[in-house]
Amino acid sequence: IEVGFLAFLEEPLAKVEQKMISHSDGYHPDLIAALEHLMSSGGKRVRPIITLLMGSLLGAEEKKLISLSAAIELLHTATLVHDDLIDGALLRRGNPTLNSHWTPAATVLTGDYIFAQAALLAAEIESTEAMSLFAQTLSTIVNGEITQMFDSNTLPSRSAYYHRIYEKTGSLFSLSAKAAALISPVDSATRNLAESFGRELGNAFQIVDDILDFTGDEERVGKPIGSDLRQGVPTLPVIYYGEEHPDDQMLIAGLQGKATENEIEELIERIIASGAVKAALGESKECIEKAFTSLEGLPDGE
Repeated sequence: IEVGFLAFLEEPLAKVEQKMISHSDGYHPDLIAALEHLMSSGGKRVRPIITLLMGSLLGAEEKKLISLSAAIELLHTATLVHDDLIDGALLRRGNPTLNSHWTPAATVLTGDYIFAQAALLAAEIESTEAMSLFAQTLSTIVNGEITQMFDSNTLPSRSAYYHRIYEKTGSLFSLSAKAAALISPVDSATRNLAESFGRELGNAFQIVDDILDFTGDEERVGKPIGSDLRQGVPTLPVIYYGEEHPDDQMLIAGLQGKATENEIEELIERIIASGAVKAALGESKECIEKAFTSLEGLPDGE
């Protein structure tokens, strides 16, 4: 499927790519090589695309918009570097992760370097409010990861799940849209609509990612099917299934990391055969409808 707005963004996205590595002169060649490897590893650039589209719509200055987009993508990239190390993931989007061939210490330091580069680019925007939101979002993401680490292995309520995915995913989508509005000549009501659009789009994105954990092609998704379940992370299809089968001992064992590989495979089949995936997909569509509603309050534009 060809997406029309990608052609519209071809030139600014190329500038974002250049900006992401613009402050690398003078740093250790392995750090620069690691950043270039991460940039070329198949990222969809969804977050900078949101920033560029929102900022273009609302009249942001292009130079600041490019710096903001690059900062947000580097922030996202740095969180992935640390996530992969924490999870012990050897593949990301089907490509080897940094920690698959580097020591934990080198991987952590590379993530720290990318966080610092992201902050440098964010400072170029010269907006205290946008910088504050940038730092606040990083705190929110870290809090979400800590919560997932300590509160996994049990079945949360759906409200707790939505809080977690906002921290983990929605907050960065929200930042992408709202920060673009913050550097645009618009009022607070428009900024709030932009923030709502990003949040709901991020929720939908994470729910679909949850669904792909059960229904996706392993090669295309770039990670093993059922990997979240194997790590004891309760995704939305798992929550729906658990609500319908609260006494399923295999589910309880799976979330607690006590199930055998055969039991995990059987549990995945049970979840797919139930209505859980369809119900989760319905929720993602509801999030998209809410995102569209937010867009309706924004000005018309290309």
